[in-house]
Amino acid sequence: MSAAAQGVVEDVGRPDDDDTSPLPDDRFLDRELSWLALNDRVLQLAEDVEVPLLERARFCAIFASNLDEFFMVRVAGLKRRIAAGVAVRAASGLQPREVLEAIWSRTRELNARHAGLFHGELLPRLAKEHIEVLRWDQLEDAEQDRLHTLFSQRVFPVLTPLAVDPGHPFPYISGLSLNLAVVVRNPQTGMEHFARVKVPPLLPRFTQVSEQRFVPLEDVIAAHLSQLFPGMEVLQHHTFRVTRNEDVEVEEDDAENLLQSMERELMRRRFGSAVRLEVEDTMDPHILDLLTRELGVSEPETFHLPGPLDLTGLHVIADLPRAELKYRPFLPATHRDLAHLESASPADMFAAIRHHDVLVHHPYDSFSTSVQRFIEQAAADPRVLTIKQTLYRTSGDSPVVDALVDAAESGKQVLVLVEIKARFDEQANIAWARKLEQAGCHVVYGLIGLKTHGKLSLVVRDEPEGIRRYAHIGTGNYNPKTARLYEDLGLLTADAEVGEDLSDLFNQLSGYSNRTDYRRLLVAPHSVRRGIVERIEREVRHHQAGEPAGVRIKVNNLVDEAVVDALYLASRAGVPVDIWVRGICALRPGVEGLSETIRVRSILGRFLEHSRIFVFAGGGDPEYWIGSADLMHRNLDRRVEALVRIISREHKEELSALFDLAFDAGTASWHLGSDGEWVRHDSAGGRRLRDLQEQLIDRAQRRRRKSGEVSAA
Repeated sequence: MSAAAQGVVEDVGRPDDDDTSPLPDDRFLDRELSWLALNDRVLQLAEDVEVPLLERARFCAIFASNLDEFFMVRVAGLKRRIAAGVAVRAASGLQPREVLEAIWSRTRELNARHAGLFHGELLPRLAKEHIEVLRWDQLEDAEQDRLHTLFSQRVFPVLTPLAVDPGHPFPYISGLSLNLAVVVRNPQTGMEHFARVKVPPLLPRFTQVSEQRFVPLEDVIAAHLSQLFPGMEVLQHHTFRVTRNEDVEVEEDDAENLLQSMERELMRRRFGSAVRLEVEDTMDPHILDLLTRELGVSEPETFHLPGPLDLTGLHVIADLPRAELKYRPFLPATHRDLAHLESASPADMFAAIRHHDVLVHHPYDSFSTSVQRFIEQAAADPRVLTIKQTLYRTSGDSPVVDALVDAAESGKQVLVLVEIKARFDEQANIAWARKLEQAGCHVVYGLIGLKTHGKLSLVVRDEPEGIRRYAHIGTGNYNPKTARLYEDLGLLTADAEVGEDLSDLFNQLSGYSNRTDYRRLLVAPHSVRRGIVERIEREVRHHQAGEPAGVRIKVNNLVDEAVVDALYLASRAGVPVDIWVRGICALRPGVEGLSETIRVRSILGRFLEHSRIFVFAGGGDPEYWIGSADLMHRNLDRRVEALVRIISREHKEELSALFDLAFDAGTASWHLGSDGEWVRHDSAGGRRLRDLQEQLIDRAQRRRRKSGEVSAA
């Protein structure tokens, strides 16, 4: 443990070692409202004038897409449980209906801020930079003329207006689709009719009029409605958008043929019930009444917003080639322990990993020249006999999948565990599974009732000294694209114990095995929660014995009640606890007599903080673990997760320094209060606090320059 952390240990003392009073009933924050607080923090980044302008537009888009997923999964699941009569009081003490009402109220506040930011600040600031998002009547005549042509050639052919009358039932409105509700009148009969026009989802959300001028696609369609309804009078049109329940559940009875089961479930997903209706705030009340009635949406589930709707499309604006309006360029560097391989031909990853463990930290360390190169070299190496790999999410043109295909086609034994239940990547993973099977890979789908979320790769190589195993265990997916945007850690090792552990774990996933105990791994659902709770309890004993004690945890989400209660009891005993969480946190820090020694911080920025780290002071012999598991029921009970113990002193110091930097008073972060409110600390004394990710970029660039100087020498 670092000197800073040991100082905390000494300062805390042991005032409450004998406190055996029961833990209070209100000790848990609500997980759904905590998630909304995360999206609030994303919105604060969009509101931050110090963030480059186009990045603010991107955070606006991220806020919108986050909220979409929240309604599709969390709100949909809550509504489904209420309807089925199986919803129970949340750990926070709130009844399901109270949670829903709080969600609707909080979401309205966030939506109002989001819309106000976009219209009141971002649009004017973008316009000053000659980047404009316009409505149809703001376009110049020449621009409208060009769009007339574009509409005729590219938009009109793919539109399908759907009438609603006794002969045409109300059409199915797909989830997240943007639509125009149109009212037309027959001039001969005077009868008014309703029709729906779907905005084509495969066309750009914002149509590019010129290099930096855009108009919403629905405006282009609305300007040409007379061509869709010839001979009719177009009286009015309004934009609306529906969010549906898109959570996927596959019954265990179907597990014998999981691939076909998932494909059937994905078809059913398209017809999930509506959970949210977004409408332009100018919509006619009669049209709104028709939509809410036909869609089965209540008034609280209806959100009136200024157009344009669906600001997830702002990514196209954020992608404009205006470097001065974005974060400074950053190119990941090859890890210093692998940099010498750059000049080798071919690069010998196995020799480097045999020399000592390599701890890579993405995106600061390149994924392509570390993890991807490891798998590609294994596929090409004639000494490699077997590759075993988990795939949870990967990219559309995955070099990892291509390497596994090449390995199988060259005669190597390749086992790939494809998690086809990875939410919103199910369809892509089904395609990967079929491609891998056709290449001769052994493809399995894991254990019944469990998602395989662990990030694991095992390579078995025949060497002069005998069979040797090489491994990678990470905190993030085998996806070279997201590895440039997600912050993650990974261990490359030739350690015999890790190799044996992974062999046992893969055998359990592909065959029949009841092993639950490993040498350097903790594996959910059997030993992660138990292992973490036991180590927290051990820190209490260390503290009571006057030995160095402390817990430091970095996760995406902290929800699991057993772990939270263990942390509360440790805090009562005087153990210092630092929690670094990106998203949901159900723990209340700083409560007198309960969690006075607990600090909770959150850091958001240009990269998505995604790694999971667990540190226990160990009475002077600290333990460090990294892995794929968040502290949530789904991860600890319903997923196969793996944590690996870090044994290198250098790597421990690196992880300790990362925590020290995150919790330093000079580093910008959000602090969670005992009332559940997050407060941003980004300045002090009129001075902007340091951005952690920018500091790590600077450190990576200094190392790159130093490595280049050494190589040149």
